[in-house]
Amino acid sequence: MDGKFPAKEAEKANVDLPLGGVPVAIKDIINVMGQPCTCGSKILRGYRSTYDATVIQKLRAAGAIPFGKTNLDELAMGSSTENSAMKLTRNPWDLSRVPGGSSGGSAAAVAANAAFGALGSDTGGSIRQPAALSGVVGFKPTYGRVSRFGLVAFASSLDQIGPLTKTVRDAALIMNAIAGHDAQDSTSLNEPVPDYAATLGTDLRGVRLGLPREYMIEGIDPQLKAAISAAVKQLNSLGAEIIDVSLPHTDYAVAVYYILATAEASANLARFDGVRYGYRAENPRDMLDLYGRTREEGFGQEVKRRIILGTYVLSSGYYDAYYLSAQKVRELIRQDFVNAFEKVDALISPTSPVPAFKLGERTADPLQMYLADIFTIAANLAGICGISMPCGFAEMDGQRLPIGLQLLGKPLDEARILQIAHAYEQSTDWHKARPPVDETAKKT
Repeated sequence: MDGKFPAKEAEKANVDLPLGGVPVAIKDIINVMGQPCTCGSKILRGYRSTYDATVIQKLRAAGAIPFGKTNLDELAMGSSTENSAMKLTRNPWDLSRVPGGSSGGSAAAVAANAAFGALGSDTGGSIRQPAALSGVVGFKPTYGRVSRFGLVAFASSLDQIGPLTKTVRDAALIMNAIAGHDAQDSTSLNEPVPDYAATLGTDLRGVRLGLPREYMIEGIDPQLKAAISAAVKQLNSLGAEIIDVSLPHTDYAVAVYYILATAEASANLARFDGVRYGYRAENPRDMLDLYGRTREEGFGQEVKRRIILGTYVLSSGYYDAYYLSAQKVRELIRQDFVNAFEKVDALISPTSPVPAFKLGERTADPLQMYLADIFTIAANLAGICGISMPCGFAEMDGQRLPIGLQLLGKPLDEARILQIAHAYEQSTDWHKARPPVDETAKKT
């Protein structure tokens, strides 16, 4: 097959495709030939993709249908999908709240039953955090397990594409389609890919799960903490052994992330200059004026903030103090996970410290917004795999809001993480819950 084999043609030819005819929504930072790829930014207004990303080719080869583009925080920089230059995305469980970010549009589409599943990208939690806030499953593969070719880069050493779905089995099916080596991505891992769906089961006897003491901190919403504790007990009842572990450098993860991610972003975004494609400032005086005004007018406030910060930490006189130091601490964080995984098979934690927050609640305080990813960032720094899945609800202002349980696994141990997650999921009914139908939304 050439990767564009239609499901109808497959049916006529009696070809069994694993995702035949299944609609999969695509985060608007992944290139789909002939479709816009705005990355939620004015800077890419008018641009249409001239090629399919590798994950899109793989989805088509499996029979899936790339089904529309989903909203995101501009260039994947945010935790609420409020930074988009397009439109606002609301949480289907409560339209006054955020769906999480930056893959908030993908999470909301799956939660609202608009698609079987969706693709997102995860740089510091951008699949797992919106999955938690929107009550769906979000899976971040090991760095290099899924090709990044055709993903518009935010932070190249952190970005990873993964699925958002209603169930763990659905996530496994999409992972079967998109995982694997790609010669067009120099960071792609040339390792065999198991059949993730075939390894799913419900027996957790002999599985050791670590509970990092640094992740059950004060400041977590009490209802969320109770839900995570109940999930730990449920996993234990399924046969898993619960072991206390420590990740001692956790406190540095947010600071390290916002040095390294912004540094990489400042380099990656230099390509957006108004010359070849996308938005271009009108009537520039000269080339420097074109560059300056195009970026000033085309980028949003959060993107500018991160570019400025990234340029600063890479500048002469500050490189060693910030960027180089952050790289050294990143290695300490990675080693924390290596040490923990010598004792356990996977780690358990909340996905987010709070349920979905109100629209506009954190936009004036970037630090509070950044802390929304406090439990997800370290996995990207270490390059390991992780999943978020529903594990309960919090009551807020008369509304039920989803709570997410995060499982983190060793590099390339996606099959085990999916197996543990599936066992928990099948022992509860949280994944079966759906957002209430909103009459106001139906009328509009």
